[in-house]
Amino acid sequence: MFSNAYTPARFERDCEVVMVPEGVPVELPSGTTGYITQSLGGSFTIYVDGRLFRLAGDDADAIGKEPPPRPTLPDNASDKDVEDLVWAQLRTIFDPEIPINIVDLGLIYQCDLSHITDEDRRVDIAMTLTAPGCGMGEILVADVRDRVQIVPTIKEVNVALTFDPPWSQAMMSEAARLETGMF
Repeated sequence: MFSNAYTPARFERDCEVVMVPEGVPVELPSGTTGYITQSLGGSFTIYVDGRLFRLAGDDADAIGKEPPPRPTLPDNASDKDVEDLVWAQLRTIFDPEIPINIVDLGLIYQCDLSHITDEDRRVDIAMTLTAPGCGMGEILVADVRDRVQIVPTIKEVNVALTFDPPWSQAMMSEAARLETGMF
């Protein structure tokens, strides 16, 4: 399951993680050791005793890593600037088992921004999962909500999970299909 290319990790404090692919939260105690198998987008997938666990970026300090930086906008940001930053945030969310972001995987069906006030915005997102029974579904939806919510001027984020149409490999970007060998 792991190779020498993986980075060793040791938990310096008790920390809540999520079992992959079940999506079940558990606590790993201080002193637990494992290997980082994926560290994309600010979260980490860690192999411990034959199991995979997902560590949220905000808890990166538990394994001696830095949390991801918060997104910023210039003072005179346009609607396009905000929309571009929302899409950039979505691209920081990776499936914990596949090293591809959810945008390139084709999981985001729709992302609409609207104004609540002159300064405050709302984002409505429709997304799917690679499989309806995915145990990580709630975790990915929460990641979408949390990562978009921290974009400056975003005050509301609504995420709707849909399976119509069902996801297929054809929805992946060309780059993602090339990276995974799924032509």
